[in-house]
Amino acid sequence: MAMKGSDVESQEQQQMRSPLLEKVEDQQQQQAGSANSSMQKAINQTFRSTAHLANLLPTGTVLAFQLLSPVFTNQGRCTDASRFMAASLLSLCGISCFLLSFTDSFKRPDGTVRHGIATPRGLLVLDGDGDAGSLAPEKAAEFRIRWIDFVHAFASLLVFAAVALLDQNVVGCFYPLPSAEMKEVLSSLPVGIGVLCSMLFVAFPTKRHGIGFPLTPSSD
Repeated sequence: MAMKGSDVESQEQQQMRSPLLEKVEDQQQQQAGSANSSMQKAINQTFRSTAHLANLLPTGTVLAFQLLSPVFTNQGRCTDASRFMAASLLSLCGISCFLLSFTDSFKRPDGTVRHGIATPRGLLVLDGDGDAGSLAPEKAAEFRIRWIDFVHAFASLLVFAAVALLDQNVVGCFYPLPSAEMKEVLSSLPVGIGVLCSMLFVAFPTKRHGIGFPLTPSSD
């Protein structure tokens, strides 16, 4: 009888605890759902910002720089001649990054993609076949150069500078024996440039699709 009584008491205690446990589990699930929702929003925002920044980067120029940098800098062990060639490579790639920010593209009715350079009057088509490949004056005016293009051009130049500072061959060529302060600058400056350019690109987005960048459906 004593055992039966204790069993009844344990069952009653379990029944009393069950609602409490269910409430705790519900609260934990709600908190987990809220945390997951906040995390998902943060992840989505991060991906959007990353996509904007990736669209800003002059991919072709950066790839060419990374390919030629070890050759022109002699694996970071520069002579006077190789240092001059490395400086020339940096200058040419920087100019390319700057100028590519002023290029744009459009899709013709037959599906072919044309590229051009933005000017104050509109888009100057580079690969058009005479009048057939050109834009109507009113349509070309939609592609005219704007102040935001200069913002993106300088931001693109800064992004390339950050990429160059992260290249050990370039650092070894121009700073073979850096001081402790210089090492700190070389390690922190690219991070600061990346954050600054990310903020600039998110705050001032562009609809241009320059040479080497894909067209979005909205630009058809």
